[in-house]
Amino acid sequence: MGPLIANGIISPEWNSVIAILIGIAFGFVLEASGFSSSRVIVGVFYGYDFTVLRVFMTATAVAMVGLIYFSFMGWINLSQIFILPTFVTPAIVGGLIMGFGFIMGGFCPGTSFTGIAIGKLDALVYTIGIYIGIFIFSIIFPWVKGIYFGGSMGISKISDVLGLPDGVFVFLFVLATIGAFVMAFWYQKKFKKHVEI
Repeated sequence: MGPLIANGIISPEWNSVIAILIGIAFGFVLEASGFSSSRVIVGVFYGYDFTVLRVFMTATAVAMVGLIYFSFMGWINLSQIFILPTFVTPAIVGGLIMGFGFIMGGFCPGTSFTGIAIGKLDALVYTIGIYIGIFIFSIIFPWVKGIYFGGSMGISKISDVLGLPDGVFVFLFVLATIGAFVMAFWYQKKFKKHVEI
């Protein structure tokens, strides 16, 4: 749990307890944001609801600013944070498959569990489908292994690829987030006005 354990403020034995509390809080925020509703989830694809855009871009911007701030204060060492290697091919293929499932089912893997928690049957069916998909993927993995490890870029960050310092990239991302919010608000307002007509 970052600087709290590293600096001896709390004991490592509290790791699991804190993780559970964070998980409960995360589920509460998803439900409070409307992410248990498939209509809210697919709204971003059809242009009538940008809740998903606002929540995820806000979460990303806050996390990025928080990490930069923690690093500046010496509370966390960014070089010790584990970053998954980047594989471009599976990211594109997986993104298309997941996006299609997103639109068809109205949930993503995380929000489907939020839907189950409040008793939604369609979320349960969607989640069962996820596990069936995982099972099928494990069977066909030897045939798609080339795709799975295709387009390797190693461990890289967008800021490194663009040749920008982390702080500059975070600043630009925050500006882009604000711009996206303004555009989404304008477009959603226009869309609702069009629907009313």
